[in-house]
Amino acid sequence: MAFIRAYLRASTDDQNASRAREALTAFAQEKGAKVASWYVENASGTKADRTELARLIDDAQPGDVLLVEQVDRLTRLTKGDWNKLKGAIQSAGLRVVSLDLPTSHTAMTVGSGDDFTGRMLDAVNAMLLDMLAAVARKDYEDRRRRQAEGIAKAKEEGAYRGRPVDGEKHRRIMELRQQGFSIRKTADIIGCGVSTVQRAEKRAAENSINRTSA
Repeated sequence: MAFIRAYLRASTDDQNASRAREALTAFAQEKGAKVASWYVENASGTKADRTELARLIDDAQPGDVLLVEQVDRLTRLTKGDWNKLKGAIQSAGLRVVSLDLPTSHTAMTVGSGDDFTGRMLDAVNAMLLDMLAAVARKDYEDRRRRQAEGIAKAKEEGAYRGRPVDGEKHRRIMELRQQGFSIRKTADIIGCGVSTVQRAEKRAAENSINRTSA
């Protein structure tokens, strides 16, 4: 049975990267397996430099499984960056298993001695991963384009106000920081990213300056 390393990623600081944990746990159990190690982070799939993904690859041994909920959790990278990541995954001897890629599921149970089957699966899945990686990147670019067009139209109509601030979340963040919790611990307690905590602190500082100068 393969050693399973699960990778959980959310694309923004305000999304919970652990949301898919139950789905991956249940999937592994259905295959008679268990997730041995979890790697969780809030980071964009368009970023090639992701701390937890890099740590997973460094920790991996040949034959280990990199388990994800969807291929776009692993990559929304450009073709060049995806090829680099794919090369690192292959060099580590990892086999990617994604819940939305049924042909990859048998990698959970293929024995280390079944070299022929493993090589055939690797070839098929490499092709399908490339296809889904391209789809994920196109989806990202399409959404960004539509978002930019929507913002531009709203600005023309005078209706664009930017992303609203979650005042309650910022208040709770500042309470925890004032109690002496670190930025990372505060982010973990609130269930957000480090940059959200930093934005809350910046906003609080700006408000303090504005009150002083008023």
